[in-house]
Amino acid sequence: MSPFSRKKVYGDENENNNVLKTKGYHIEHNFGHGKRYLAAFMLSLNLLAFLFHTVLQWCDGKYALLRQVLVRRQTFFDDIRALTRYMVFESWPHLMDFMLRGLELESKFDTG
Repeated sequence: MSPFSRKKVYGDENENNNVLKTKGYHIEHNFGHGKRYLAAFMLSLNLLAFLFHTVLQWCDGKYALLRQVLVRRQTFFDDIRALTRYMVFESWPHLMDFMLRGLELESKFDTG
């Protein structure tokens, strides 16, 4: 492995660990809580959420656009929490469409 690729791998790994610790996933907070398997279970849920959000960023253009506008992950999820507390959405795409309309971003999302 070349020194450059090693730096790239370690850099990516450190960046992912930083995201998991500081961007709303609270990994260090979940360690040590509970009985025998709770900490491992909570870690698994956090890693699954991180994976799911990463895949959404790659595959869902509406999600990606909303995340560009609502840069802080906490702001994005606070908005989703508030909306879903008082309204029922037929599906995830309907929620994304509603948020795009509310933020007047539908013209920036190319549907064709």
